[in-house]
Amino acid sequence: MQKNILNRNLFFFFIFSLVASCSSVPKYPQNACKIFSENYLWYKSAKKSSETYGAPIHVILAFVNKESGFNRWAKPKRTKLFKIVPYKRPSSSFGYSQAVKKTWELYKSETNNPLALRTRFKDSVMFIGWYIKKTNKINKIPLNDSYRQYLNYYLGWGSYAKENYKKDKNAIIFAKKVQKQSRTYKNQMKECQKNLDRKKYIIF
Repeated sequence: MQKNILNRNLFFFFIFSLVASCSSVPKYPQNACKIFSENYLWYKSAKKSSETYGAPIHVILAFVNKESGFNRWAKPKRTKLFKIVPYKRPSSSFGYSQAVKKTWELYKSETNNPLALRTRFKDSVMFIGWYIKKTNKINKIPLNDSYRQYLNYYLGWGSYAKENYKKDKNAIIFAKKVQKQSRTYKNQMKECQKNLDRKKYIIF
């Protein structure tokens, strides 16, 4: 009886450890190779998004870094009344991609993926790839142009088309940050992508 209980506890501990390893914030979020070494399933998910929508892996990863810092529960900070009392959040952004509810629902509808979750890395990177592809179609921004792609992601397609980013200093600052991080990830991936691809038959 005690042996069965022990085996069951070990099984649950294994499952918990596996889930935790696939969803926790990476120890080295600025290094693509270390991120994917720590969370190999994340590489498979990012690669699938890239193959599906054409967005480079390093661009997708840079978006996740900027939006949530790889925190699956990330939300915008609450505004404050009278600078003291916690109030509403400025948007419905949530999860790895910080997608707002309305755009997330559009993504689920267009991709026939009703069970997609903003707290699931696989779904989030697929969403980012989808968004980048739509930006390419709507505003003719190249898939690998991380700077202008992020301006669209941050402002929305309509606001970008109206060139509202010219009046938004934060949009420019954030887009430059994503561009820089994207380049860093791209260079890092040159050193480890072949090894990551060799692991393609690994289940876990």
